Amino acid sequence: MSGLIALLDDVAAIAKVAAASVDDVIGQAAKASAKAAGAVIDDAAVTPKYVHGFEADRELPIIWRITKGSLKNKLLYLLPAGLALSAFAHWAIAPLLMLGGAYLCFEGAEKVAYVLGWSHGHEDHPGKEDTVSDPAKLEEEKAIGAIKTDFILSAEIMTISLAAIPESSFWMEAATLAAVAVMITVAVYGSVALIVKMDDLGLAMANRGRLSPTRALGRGLVKGMPGFLRGLTIVGTAAMLWVGGSIIVHGLEVMGVAGPAHMIHDAAYSVGHMVPSGWTGFTEWLVKAAIDGVLGLILGMMLIPLGEKVVTPLWRKVFSKTSAV
Repeated sequence: MSGLIALLDDVAAIAKVAAASVDDVIGQAAKASAKAAGAVIDDAAVTPKYVHGFEADRELPIIWRITKGSLKNKLLYLLPAGLALSAFAHWAIAPLLMLGGAYLCFEGAEKVAYVLGWSHGHEDHPGKEDTVSDPAKLEEEKAIGAIKTDFILSAEIMTISLAAIPESSFWMEAATLAAVAVMITVAVYGSVALIVKMDDLGLAMANRGRLSPTRALGRGLVKGMPGFLRGLTIVGTAAMLWVGGSIIVHGLEVMGVAGPAHMIHDAAYSVGHMVPSGWTGFTEWLVKAAIDGVLGLILGMMLIPLGEKVVTPLWRKVFSKTSAV
């Protein structure tokens, strides 16, 4: 009997350790996911365009297909690559993170430049005006294109998350990154599913609602969704520039160039202590985010010629060959 009690005590102790480990994983994953906010918001802002023009009953199947492709990108390719970097080339994480930050700055700045008429964005895509008569083939092409775009954003998310995870055991890092992959994918594509079906819900409420407030709310949803999507794009662009700029500044500090980080900190501190004490922390964060965003925009504008003339055409050429195989 005493042996059974001792065994149960051991099982209970193991269960407590396991529960604590799960809590640690979820906590670290949540913190790491927050660090990747810019790429996450951009992912949610970009994806709805891939179901534009399809029948309503095909929207969710397309999103589900993209969701599975995103999980495959993160769990089968990027997770092992991230763990290998952490184990064998930890020194490479900061440069790769800065490369991802530079890409975020480029993407954000390109969108700003396009709105201002300074850039053609992606409108010059060769064959962009080509039409596909077969809906199944068009759906296939859209899904593949979305999964390829997701790979870039997922790589940024996983790299940012990896850098944000405190140094720990191999299995803790693996579990945390896996949790980040699942949590972010579910959050992003769950949100996308809600966004793309919101106008259908509004239309149903407007046409079938029994009460006048219900019909009014439905009409409001239908009318408000275009503005909501534009607002989401603006927020996503701002978040990309902020996160991209902050990654570059932090990366420079890690590599021994701490001047920009110290100047931004000092500026934020000075402004933060000009306002009432209850607003100090928020003001410091806001000033730092604004400066990081402006730096991200400047860097992104400088990268636009390189991105549009070299990187983007090369990327399209490589993937067009891959698709043709």
